[in-house]
Amino acid sequence: MAKKKKSGSIAVPYLLTIFIGIIIVGGGTFFALKHLGIIGGDDTLPEPPKRQISTASYADNHSILFIYDEPDKKKSTSFLLMRSIPKDKKIVFIGIPTNTIAIVDDTQQSMLSAYESGGASGAINFTNKVFGIEVERYMKLDYDALIKVCDILGGVTYPVSEDITGFNGDGSEQYLNSEQIEKLITYSLYDGGEVERAFVISSVFSSMLTTSNCTRISDNLDSSFNTVINMVDSDISAVDYEKHKTALKYMLENGTNIASFLIISGEDAYEDFIPDEDFFDGLRKKYYSYDESKGSDK
Repeated sequence: MAKKKKSGSIAVPYLLTIFIGIIIVGGGTFFALKHLGIIGGDDTLPEPPKRQISTASYADNHSILFIYDEPDKKKSTSFLLMRSIPKDKKIVFIGIPTNTIAIVDDTQQSMLSAYESGGASGAINFTNKVFGIEVERYMKLDYDALIKVCDILGGVTYPVSEDITGFNGDGSEQYLNSEQIEKLITYSLYDGGEVERAFVISSVFSSMLTTSNCTRISDNLDSSFNTVINMVDSDISAVDYEKHKTALKYMLENGTNIASFLIISGEDAYEDFIPDEDFFDGLRKKYYSYDESKGSDK
């Protein structure tokens, strides 16, 4: 009779071999994954990626000429130059009296006549020649667009000394909504004429931006731009906006009291206003002569 095979003697070494193989392969895999940092290591949660800080350079400086023109409502045309310097977190507003006169292209012109004869490009040409600067873009607003801009900024508390219906008129500060702001800046009977009206325009918008919630404006910048740009006549493109958007957000989110205004000095000549060249020299030196390598004015 043949003897039965001892299957147990073969199965045990076979199982040991598989077990040892699993340990070797599994252990090698574990150490490889640990070496790669996939498993093991510090049990603490990794820190979230740091938020990139937006910055700006002097290449982001730009000038826009705002024109308010609402002939259907017989409102006074208004001109407001805005110079933005995001790196320094500041914006300066300059109201330009409509009766400012100068010799431009061998012809005596006023700011208003240059606009009436040449449109926005005529007003920009006059500003460039008289101020000795370069205005890159313009934005022409009607009543609805101006109201929308004021709504976005949120109104302003401002002292009104003129006897205008709907205002205190005693020089005390009062909150002005968008409609009141429009009425104030187009008022045509200021004692100081167009020079005083230009002062009111620039100071109102400076105050409005200074007291606005700039973080809120930054958070809604895309929406606000798309809304306003579709309401106005402007040569500002979506490409222009994208080019400066990061710098604008940097200025709005990190600046304090970013807005100020300047008054053009000069003298009255009957119904005209002759600007002082020294004012333009100072303007160019302070706001238009920047050297990125020095990080300050040239």
